[in-house]
Amino acid sequence: MKDQAQWSKRRVGARLCKLAALLLAAATMASLNAVTPTKIPVILDTDIGDDIDDTWALGLVLKSPELDLKLVVSDYGKVNYRPRLIAKFLEQAGRTNVAVGVGLDNKAHGDGPQADWIKGYDLQSYPGKVHSDGVQAMIDLIMKSETPVTLIAIGPLPNVAEALRREPRIAEKARFVGMHGSVRVGYGGNKTKVDAEWNVKADAKACQKVFHAPWEMTITPLDTCGLIVLRGERYAKVRDSQDPIARAIIENYRLWLGDKKREADERSSTLFDTVAVYLAFSQELCKMEKLGIKVTDDGFTRIDEAGKPVQVATEWKDQGAFEELMVRRLTSGR
Repeated sequence: MKDQAQWSKRRVGARLCKLAALLLAAATMASLNAVTPTKIPVILDTDIGDDIDDTWALGLVLKSPELDLKLVVSDYGKVNYRPRLIAKFLEQAGRTNVAVGVGLDNKAHGDGPQADWIKGYDLQSYPGKVHSDGVQAMIDLIMKSETPVTLIAIGPLPNVAEALRREPRIAEKARFVGMHGSVRVGYGGNKTKVDAEWNVKADAKACQKVFHAPWEMTITPLDTCGLIVLRGERYAKVRDSQDPIARAIIENYRLWLGDKKREADERSSTLFDTVAVYLAFSQELCKMEKLGIKVTDDGFTRIDEAGKPVQVATEWKDQGAFEELMVRRLTSGR
């Protein structure tokens, strides 16, 4: 009986040890998951090189630990200009693991105000992957991804409309986050009238196709994105930063301003596109409304119950906190 009792105790002890080991393993895995959450795979579709806010937005994507940037595709033409800006920026940021896609050769041609920054830069010298058909690269990445891809679109939408035409199923495997429209507020915070916002008006037909697709959509219209300007100490931190990404942004900003040199020392321009980047990983600082949105032929985004249900950032809960977050990330990466 004594031997049987001792055997029974040993058996219970072994089971307790096994249970403790399992609990420890579970706790360890939970801890690891808490420290290293799954990043969101991202494609950025951009008309970089016209307004400077796309350059700021690209920097913010690269500095956001929640986002795993896979591909940047140039949109709205200028195919000998925009992809080179993207590639050089990524190279200067030390992020040549990100692929560059050349978008559709339509709409706009030539170069733009940031051309001097890429003078002599050859796209073929980019150490990372360059896709001559950026639209197909976008489709392939979305369709092959094991987890849903977030498509951040910060320009007119001919690329995205063409991607949907070629492969409508991308809307089932991706979500769309865009800087598009004017819902209740126009340019400059004007509350008396809405505007036909540029990214919509520039190719309203393409935008209509994108807004008709059956994917989850989130947008920042002028109501929120049109208010973001860095001034004072916040701007000075970015202007004076030695971070490679912040330096690349300011170098391009000075070129973009041309003769308006003084502004480069005092404040940013309106940083519309940066808000779309934020909405790709958080909505905490914005008031979000689910609204039916109809895109008109003349480029307005009207609230319409029969329109596409869209999550719309209509107001700020804490605009200052967003600006602080952006500055902190661009200058330190945290």
